[in-house]
Amino acid sequence: MSTPVHARPEARDTLLYLNGVSVSFDGFKALNSLSFYVVVGEMRAIIGPNGAGKTTMMDVVTGKTRPDSGDVVFNGGTDLTELDEARIANLGIGRKFQKPTVFDGHTVYANLELALAGGRGVFASLFFRSTPAQRARIDAVLETIALAGARDRLAGSLSHGQRQWLEIGMLLAQDPQLLLVDEPVAGMTDSETEQTAVLLKEINKSHTVVVVEHDMTFVRSLDCPVTVLHEGRVLAEGTLADVQRNKQVVEVYLGR
Repeated sequence: MSTPVHARPEARDTLLYLNGVSVSFDGFKALNSLSFYVVVGEMRAIIGPNGAGKTTMMDVVTGKTRPDSGDVVFNGGTDLTELDEARIANLGIGRKFQKPTVFDGHTVYANLELALAGGRGVFASLFFRSTPAQRARIDAVLETIALAGARDRLAGSLSHGQRQWLEIGMLLAQDPQLLLVDEPVAGMTDSETEQTAVLLKEINKSHTVVVVEHDMTFVRSLDCPVTVLHEGRVLAEGTLADVQRNKQVVEVYLGR
């Protein structure tokens, strides 16, 4: 397999570009001159052992962690290192954490309404009333996440997998350009895992998606480019078959 090339591509094709990004915590380098890019419309899987820097990378992109050095550029020109989490979210970057954070005491539909009201503050959100166009968007999202039949159920009554889909739907309702999805199938049944792959591939038809995942069967089903992180930098890139043949990847991750 060829060595990854990280020269910056054309700005019009690049949605997310990290160049030489380093982050240290108490002397530990969580990211060590990390460089890679994601093009518009791409689905990318990020894999690697625990401590490889996957979560820190997402923290940097979303403004939760400020890098010690390096460039983080969104949509061809916006320097994310100068912005806070709220401004980055408003730019069109949505992040789904591993543990779903939905409002259990509200219906599925109400959760999606609250997502549309995001950024208005708690008081304003209580009095938010969706427009016909927004209600049509919610209906479309419900179909995409396979929860149209559960629209009036309390979120707390959903299965683990359905709660994950609802949180993905809450991001989709805001129509971000880039979705960062952290271990979406952790704790899911085999059937839910398969459905999640279908869901993400459907979302990828209109959004750029970056998925951090450990489940190699799930990654294979996504059928997308894979980036392997190790010790805070890119170890290998290519198809899943490519990286599975890479001796270094097998040694530090897949062979465990």
